[in-house]
Amino acid sequence: MKKRAAPPNPNRHIARRTPRRPSSALAERWIVIDGVPVFYRESPLRLDPPHMLHLHGFGLSGRYLLPTAELLRDDYHTLVPDLPGFGRSGRLGARLDIPDLAEAAVRFLDAKGIERASLVGNSMGCPVIVEFAYRFPDRIDRAVLVSPAGGVYNQPLRRAVTQLARDGGREPRKMVTVATPDYLRFGVPSTVRLFRALTQFPSLERLLALKVPTLAVIGTRDPLIPHFDRVREIAAREDNHILLVVMEGAAHAINFSHPQELAHVIRLFMADRPILDRPGTHAHARAYELHRGVHLPDAKNCD
Repeated sequence: MKKRAAPPNPNRHIARRTPRRPSSALAERWIVIDGVPVFYRESPLRLDPPHMLHLHGFGLSGRYLLPTAELLRDDYHTLVPDLPGFGRSGRLGARLDIPDLAEAAVRFLDAKGIERASLVGNSMGCPVIVEFAYRFPDRIDRAVLVSPAGGVYNQPLRRAVTQLARDGGREPRKMVTVATPDYLRFGVPSTVRLFRALTQFPSLERLLALKVPTLAVIGTRDPLIPHFDRVREIAAREDNHILLVVMEGAAHAINFSHPQELAHVIRLFMADRPILDRPGTHAHARAYELHRGVHLPDAKNCD
């Protein structure tokens, strides 16, 4: 009789993947969920704060989300995990698709004892959020979708690779040093498998069906996003809960390249305030509303 392989030891994985030096102002921690070690960053837990979970993009870890997440750590209980299969976290098994990642996100909240949270995602993290909202509507307060990706505009794979290459030249140089180790660790087989899952996922239908206040932020220099006039046309097709905001001069990884501007926009959205620049404070890139869904709460006047 063949001997069954012993289950992987999460403690060994954690020891091997723990950074020598912290790379974040947030605390760096591990949690084991269903035998899978998950690496995450977390702000201090204050008395009854709103929770905010940040979800990364395709092939990446949560590290490139930190510039924005760290700016929000005093406003929200901020959590930035590497989803299973990404970054320093262990793998979730052979399968890797959007519903699995949405399930992993809710299991992470379960393990942390968090009932509801607002979710902030970039790129692939956006389809994960809309699937999360579809399957677990009672667990999400608000959605923030930054540079949503994975639709028809990113197909086939060679087109998406070309778009990513163009985007690489538009991002800060430091983004390359952050992203390259993550992509190498993720590997080619996982890339092909996950891309196939993304092309089969009904991102647009899920997005337009969202029933929670939703902020979508797109950059004018993002090669993975259609022209924003086309995006506005899609967003205005029917009544929805979507606030569409354009950030001038930004490419795809807005969470990394424009953290102050994005954190400012997120704070205004969370407070139901109009999206307006504050002179002298956020002068790097102008952000403005392109569409406001009829079901969104009325924006309060700024002081």
